[in-house]
Amino acid sequence: MPIALRSPGALLRFFLVAGVGVGLDLWTKSLAFSSSSLWREPYKFIPGWLEFEVVQNQGAVFGLGQGRRILFVTVSIGAILFLIYLFATSGKKPIFQILLGMLLAGVIGNLYDRVTLGYVRDMIHALPRWPKFFPWVFNVADTLLSTGVTLMILYNIVSEHRQKKKET
Repeated sequence: MPIALRSPGALLRFFLVAGVGVGLDLWTKSLAFSSSSLWREPYKFIPGWLEFEVVQNQGAVFGLGQGRRILFVTVSIGAILFLIYLFATSGKKPIFQILLGMLLAGVIGNLYDRVTLGYVRDMIHALPRWPKFFPWVFNVADTLLSTGVTLMILYNIVSEHRQKKKET
């Protein structure tokens, strides 16, 4: 059995981050979508910079692929299986396990919406002052996914650099 699957610390890191992330995502979506005022007009939290408005996204990243629910559910299930595989083979890499937990939370949060509602609930609009620059509305799951992917890339660059340094 792989090390990560036998390590209480690794399991705790991975599943705690994923659980907290999914919980935060679903809670914020529920809060935003139960607020009748957000259905009428966006809430200008920091006018021009950060607003909250409810949007039903039938697509994926940046609203691409509208109406392809079955495809996105299938891809999400594949992503979950791949993330679990990466975790199982992660060995003793706590930061990597935390990042995988973030990614898992993001995938599960949006998958939940797609399966139960048929669309993804989005409500965070950053930079509404510049709609041509950043017109997208997103959610906590999307934030976990984009932050997790960015940090994963940086983690791999740093890890590769350290490995090369050790070899020389």
